[in-house]
Amino acid sequence: MSLHAEVATKLREAVARLLGPPGDVFDLRRLTAGATKPTWTFTAQIGDTRQALVLQTSTSASRPAGDTAQGARARLPVLTGKESAAVLLAAGKAGVPVPAVRAVLAPDCGLGEGYITDFVPGETIARRILREPRFGALREDFSRQCGEILAGIHAMDASSVAFLAPMDAARQIALYRDVYDSYNYPVPALEVAFRWAEDHRPPVARTTVTHGDFRMGNLICGEQRVQAVLDWELACFGDPVQDLGWLCMRTWRFGGAHPVGGIGRCADLFAAYERASGMAVDPAHVHFWEVWGSIRWAVMCLIKGLAHRSDGSQPTVESLAIGRRMEEPLFDFLEFLREERSARITS
Repeated sequence: MSLHAEVATKLREAVARLLGPPGDVFDLRRLTAGATKPTWTFTAQIGDTRQALVLQTSTSASRPAGDTAQGARARLPVLTGKESAAVLLAAGKAGVPVPAVRAVLAPDCGLGEGYITDFVPGETIARRILREPRFGALREDFSRQCGEILAGIHAMDASSVAFLAPMDAARQIALYRDVYDSYNYPVPALEVAFRWAEDHRPPVARTTVTHGDFRMGNLICGEQRVQAVLDWELACFGDPVQDLGWLCMRTWRFGGAHPVGGIGRCADLFAAYERASGMAVDPAHVHFWEVWGSIRWAVMCLIKGLAHRSDGSQPTVESLAIGRRMEEPLFDFLEFLREERSARITS
């Protein structure tokens, strides 16, 4: 039986049991999105209604794929499907735009750990959002919307997601350093980068729920507004400013001219966030998290590119291509150093 046929059979049984009979599945299609999680769109017959839905599954443990012998990566918390569903439910209750969770998979569904959500129409491919005329209105208002959404995420009730791991700057730097060291793959630029991060680490200001991966590619965008925030598996308790810095990284601009997702201005993002959250934004604080984001992404690329060395998996074109991209965020980091040096010389 092919993978498609196997998933279709098991999914029909799961839908019938969890959402209602008959559960017939139509137009099942695996998306190219979801590099670390199998993601499928489909239409299901539930009673007299056909509903457009999404199935997303994940690993069954709170870890990235492919733990090393040293176990360093096992300490980098990545949410399971069940935990991700709980965060989505909490976010929805807080007014954050997310796909509505319709069912959490039971172990005997045979599909792995995961959940079924409503299908949210829109676009996630950044190059289209940045360039196509139909998204003109969204681009004009993108920074404001992101600022307000992030303020909503950071106001979520922490007690409803108490399983999230604490990940302040100090802990992140230490954990990503452990991961990097565990591969025995020396990269001089990363050595400099970790030293910079230690020297510039900001003091702990406040701790909130953070998304951890709020960026272009993880936002479903309509022609007027951001429709939904996806991919919550890196959510944690941490410095909320990290989400602002991650969104502004050069990597997530996809060739766009402006710092906020390639679309908007930082001033508009910060002003909207301050109005919605009541908290002031220090651009220097955001700068640390933007630079650290480049370092963190470089390590994440390293993990993806070398995963086959530790988990015995067959390397794929996708994983090797992501690993090769490590040079891009490291180039961005070195550009930051050059700009800092130029600023010191001219001041």
